[in-house]
Amino acid sequence: MSNQSAPLVKESGWRHPRNQNSLPEVYRSMKIPKGGSWFRKFLAFAGPGYLVAVGYMDPGNWATDLAGGSQFGYTLLSVILLSNLMAILLQALAGKLGIVTGRDLAQACRDHFSKPVAMGLWVLCELAIAACDLAEVIGSAIALNLLFGIPLLAGVILTTLDVLLVLLLQNKGFRFIESLVIVLIVTIGGCLLIEIFWSQPQVSAVMKGFIPSGEIVTNPTMLYIAIGILGATVMPHNLYLHSSIVQTRQFEQTELGKRQAIKYATWDSTIALFFALFINAAILIIAAATFHTSGHTNVAEIGEAYHLLAPALGTTAASILFGVALLASGQNSTLTGTLAGQIVMEGFLNIRLAPWLRRLITRLIAVVPAVIVTWLYGANGTTQLLILSQVILSLQLSFAVVPLVKFTSDKKKMGAFANPLWLKVLAWTVAVVIAGLNIYLLYQTFTGI
Repeated sequence: MSNQSAPLVKESGWRHPRNQNSLPEVYRSMKIPKGGSWFRKFLAFAGPGYLVAVGYMDPGNWATDLAGGSQFGYTLLSVILLSNLMAILLQALAGKLGIVTGRDLAQACRDHFSKPVAMGLWVLCELAIAACDLAEVIGSAIALNLLFGIPLLAGVILTTLDVLLVLLLQNKGFRFIESLVIVLIVTIGGCLLIEIFWSQPQVSAVMKGFIPSGEIVTNPTMLYIAIGILGATVMPHNLYLHSSIVQTRQFEQTELGKRQAIKYATWDSTIALFFALFINAAILIIAAATFHTSGHTNVAEIGEAYHLLAPALGTTAASILFGVALLASGQNSTLTGTLAGQIVMEGFLNIRLAPWLRRLITRLIAVVPAVIVTWLYGANGTTQLLILSQVILSLQLSFAVVPLVKFTSDKKKMGAFANPLWLKVLAWTVAVVIAGLNIYLLYQTFTGI
């Protein structure tokens, strides 16, 4: 496997020289055809976007989408749509940062900020990853319990085996990981498409749900779930992940080569995130059509939804497909979460450890809290923890978004690739909206207003 390195020198605009490649074992390991059609080149770049999209359809999304659909019908579809549009913009910026600077977002933060600030950002990012992995691990454990009767605690422990799977697949080449992720995404989408067909939602009500409503801001309960959806959709660790894995391609280190890489990487992530939009919307639509319309407005627990789907839709296959999609979602998310944990730890701390040890450490950061929570609460309260984990993610989001927008708008760091004025305004608007919603959520939470 190739491990080509660009010159590791100090560049203008950075405090420190770039002295380590991101994900060094797969850095620039995948060739890009120099000739051929644009479609052939696009296929060579396609893949990282789907690893990123996985984080936008993890079990945390399931909990918030089920809660939103069962309680408020189709109203929060507009939040899913707006969150997805924000995600498309932010992921495009993350990909551009990695391609242009040769740094992932974690390395960029370490190279720009003072050590105390960088360490603070690292701790916040680890908290976000732990919250995210808590959702993924518990989601996988719930799916194993529902489908096979495996106890929740045992299911949580079983998820640690993904460390071995990532190591095995990465040794075969990064394309193997991307292929597995895409297969699992297709599985999730196929299962939910059948569920939508069976639930027969009202098309006019679905379309109306994509139009924003003022009630979302004025209703505290709806706002709480809406920000949970935002936290579940725009994932902080995905910005770190994307800025790293775009560097697995051997694009030419020229201005033309980088522009081509940015174009195809942006297409890749945008198309993949529309798959994520469909899956998130599908979960909420199924909940709204099946539970909200029948008066089951408090269905938020994944297990309860699993058991209610079969009688509601008149077939036991409905529950089975729901469980299979959930299991595929959880396993997919733990795969990419493990990679994101490695990127964050290496980038912020500038450490090099054996691959198995790095992954074991990053996995334990997530699994140990999940084991404790599952042991204490069991099946009761796990959904509330899932939703809370997504709100925590949303609160951490600004600490990843602001540095990303700042770096990609800086001409000293990005040169000719710096964000133009219109993109700066749009990106900073998104950053301010995210921060403002989070401040409002905290105000409501602590004042009870």
